Amino acid sequence: MLELGKIQSLVIVKELDFGVYLGETPNASMDERVLLPKKQVPQGSGVGDAIEVFLYKDSKDRIIATTNRPLLCVGGIGKLRVSQVTNIGAFLDWGLEKDVLLPYKEQTTKVCEGDEVLVALYVDKSSRLAATMKLYRYLKQGGSFAKDDVVRGTVYEIREDMGAFVAVDDQYSALISTRELYGEIRVGDVVTARVASVKGDGKLDLSVREKAYLQIGRDVGKLLEILESYGGVLPFSDKASPEVIRCETGMSKNAFKRAVGNLLKSGRIVIKPDAICLK
Repeated sequence: MLELGKIQSLVIVKELDFGVYLGETPNASMDERVLLPKKQVPQGSGVGDAIEVFLYKDSKDRIIATTNRPLLCVGGIGKLRVSQVTNIGAFLDWGLEKDVLLPYKEQTTKVCEGDEVLVALYVDKSSRLAATMKLYRYLKQGGSFAKDDVVRGTVYEIREDMGAFVAVDDQYSALISTRELYGEIRVGDVVTARVASVKGDGKLDLSVREKAYLQIGRDVGKLLEILESYGGVLPFSDKASPEVIRCETGMSKNAFKRAVGNLLKSGRIVIKPDAICLK
């Protein structure tokens, strides 16, 4: 069976002036053959010889073979550079003459020419090869990860109701939940995080914060810097909404309250009904 988007070993069935026809067997029928253009045929090859080729579709939507190797095969994940953005989506350079399409509906954020984006290659409903930034179904589960391991990964999607989805080592499925999101994290960012837990199915829950006893010192220092930038008077207290606190400090409300409590206990601030002031 000819498999689109994969590397296969096929046999030369027939030689022509413009190339050779390949098939799985020497007696493959016409609808089981694919053309390998003449410029791609290895020198000295003849009928009956096996050649490793990659199958994709040409500009006329015909399946064609190439001895060139793409950067991605179907089901594979990797970073590709955006070569062009058009009204149907972005075209990505994957190492072949014809770029692969990243449709708008498969983008998790806007991409621009020159960007490197983490994508998977798949066959769409029209039997064409395409790229997607929606990687959840393509990522692996498991791996040799344990709680408190420090890992690196690429953020490939952000959902307000769940958090930031991360491909650890660009291969493994992980999530930074909404309550663990601090600061500005965007799709495409490469983050360093701590494994907060490993689920039964092997998926990872991540945290970009240190353990509480380490993080409190960082949060206290950050809050002092913010207070100084406001001239010593923060125009809201720990009674403010979580949204205001996150927007102004990059902290969760709980982390903010812990930092405020630490500074209050050490006598470095005064809390007023609608403000926090340095002493």
